[in-house]
Amino acid sequence: MAPSPRFFVAPNSTLRAIGGLSYATGVKSTGEVGQALVRPLIIVESPAKARTIQKLFHSKVKVEASMGHVRDLPRSRLGVDESDNFAPKYVTIRGKGEILKKLRERARKARQVYLATDPDREGEAISWHLAHLLGFEPHRAVRIEFREVTREAIERAIDHPRPIDEQLVEAQQARRILDRLVGYKLSPLLWRKVRRGLSAGRVQSVALRLVGDREAAIEAHVPEEYWTLLAYLEGGLVARYWGTGGKRVILRERRQVDGLLADLKGTALEVEAVRKSRRRRSPPAPFITSSLQQEAFRRLGFPVRKTMRVAQQLYEGLELGDEGSSGLVTYMRTDSTRVAEVARERARQYVTGRFGSEWVGSPAAERRGSRVQGAHEAIRPTDVFREPDAVAPHLAPEQARLYRLIWERFVASQMAPAEFELTAVHLKAGGHAFRASGSVVTFAGFTSVYRPAERTAAPDTSDPAALAAARVGQKVAVTRLEDQRHVTVPPARYTEASLVKELEELGIGRPSTYAPTIDTIVQRGYVANEDRSLRPTELGLRVLALLKEYFPEIVDPGFTAGLEERLDGVEAGKFSATDVLKSFYEPFQATLERAEREIGGMEVPDEVTDIACEQCGKPMVVKYSRFGKFLGCSGFPECRASRPYFEAAGVNCPECGAEVVSRRSRKGRRFYGCSRYPDCTFTTWRRPVARDCPECGAFLVEARDRQAGPYLACVREECGHREYVEADTPDG
Repeated sequence: MAPSPRFFVAPNSTLRAIGGLSYATGVKSTGEVGQALVRPLIIVESPAKARTIQKLFHSKVKVEASMGHVRDLPRSRLGVDESDNFAPKYVTIRGKGEILKKLRERARKARQVYLATDPDREGEAISWHLAHLLGFEPHRAVRIEFREVTREAIERAIDHPRPIDEQLVEAQQARRILDRLVGYKLSPLLWRKVRRGLSAGRVQSVALRLVGDREAAIEAHVPEEYWTLLAYLEGGLVARYWGTGGKRVILRERRQVDGLLADLKGTALEVEAVRKSRRRRSPPAPFITSSLQQEAFRRLGFPVRKTMRVAQQLYEGLELGDEGSSGLVTYMRTDSTRVAEVARERARQYVTGRFGSEWVGSPAAERRGSRVQGAHEAIRPTDVFREPDAVAPHLAPEQARLYRLIWERFVASQMAPAEFELTAVHLKAGGHAFRASGSVVTFAGFTSVYRPAERTAAPDTSDPAALAAARVGQKVAVTRLEDQRHVTVPPARYTEASLVKELEELGIGRPSTYAPTIDTIVQRGYVANEDRSLRPTELGLRVLALLKEYFPEIVDPGFTAGLEERLDGVEAGKFSATDVLKSFYEPFQATLERAEREIGGMEVPDEVTDIACEQCGKPMVVKYSRFGKFLGCSGFPECRASRPYFEAAGVNCPECGAEVVSRRSRKGRRFYGCSRYPDCTFTTWRRPVARDCPECGAFLVEARDRQAGPYLACVREECGHREYVEADTPDG
């Protein structure tokens, strides 16, 4: 690894606390003692965070932003010396020269400089590079950390500066070098063998593997038919057929259903047993990065990158009217559910004041594991008494929605469990068994603040009063029997949220990598993000097949997860970064050389359409760009005509009867509109379903209710028709 930078900090310096901040007086470079108080300089990454801190402390400090990384490996070459223990060759990032010049000038005038970059590996590395470029020694206490941008948190950090953590920096460097070796060695091979402009990365290749394997499972799925039988009983009970002769039976064939209907005709069901039990549902833990991304996607419809962008704004600080500037949430890149004791106590006070002491829960077990960084905290509001309704007028709508989600989840995590009474009624008729069940809430607990998403009552849900009134030996008349046919469905394609969940469970990537990983595989054209689902493209499948054949370790989730563990071990001092890099690189280099010899050129044919080019008449083909699909002339480069790509939605416009197509708004959001636009201006944000509304004949669209879950609705809002969706899986 590169040697630690050397820099000068005046020795024999003393610190004096004034107004809650520590100011340094010390030895000038000339040897004279400086008596005047000079404002400390705090260097952060983001201009928004710098503005917030400056407003919090006014003229007591000077705050400057580095605008992210200031040094990195060069973009035009490998930048790693493989013969010298993989020593990195850093260069100043283009455009950062003026920023560094300004920071040097500010640092010379300040007696104390605090490096306050983000509290993670990347932030530690940025501080390390800043120390080198500004002439500071990292073993001196110049590094400060805070996980919330509030005056109290920053003052505590300034009171406890520390040296730069060199093991943390070494871990970041090892990860960066490993990713550079994979990307800069493997990507050129793809350029030569498949298509220029492609790339392959350590984490993105596994993400592509997951998406590709899921698509293969979908294509291999063979639908299976099964049936359910419901008995609607007098008094409001609805019972579902369970089995015959004391054995569980899943109805696989129509003849089984017909036999049951014949046996049950004209009979009543007898209550055999009534079983009551109590259940407790514990509150969810406060958010970590991955769970926030998943829940924001599911509840708010936010893509992963949007969630992180808005969370960053809430963390860095916003103007709150008379209250001034403040960060609203703690640092949003974390894998720990730990909550600081001060924050926990404030939450207990809030819950007690609003609901009562019996609503306060006991501290939940923290999320532990080898990958969890123990010093981190969960994502939570910086002040639990700052309620969402109070700050909403000062926030953009998307900021207010995400803040409410974080606030509600945190408050709920500190509350008592919800309690339910479950009633199960077992019924029988001629050896056939039925079950009716339901539950009622006896104590709302945390669900009074944060209610887990639940589907609305289905048509086969029994009346709670009827369940409570059921008695053993009671005979209940059957008002009607209803059989329902179902077909098993293939596994769903990954969404951004479910892919993040899978990557996290497999131990691949870390909180800061999920969003850029998904962005990369989409922008490279390996995966298409269609209707909130990730589908591999033909190009992506070709690249994946090549990687599976020649670089199985690169796309193997287990191998990649093990490598992540070893990289984490570098931070903990368990492994040498050089040993980890060597153990990976030597077999990787040998595989590269073999692949270069054996792989021939691979052509990925363009998808030809039946649309003729308006300029030359040749057929248009489907192309990919960082903005998604478009149509280009197959005569390229002689003809450079292009046009937007619209996919048919499979339904007709309810206003003029023309075909409805999929479009993109200026902000990239998918919507559906008439293909005769602008002559016909019909549009809808909801995805069409190739089924007619039974009320008015227009097509149905997919919709989702926060509590009720998914349903189908008529595209004509004035019609109002709704159909709730039941999962097509056999009863367990």
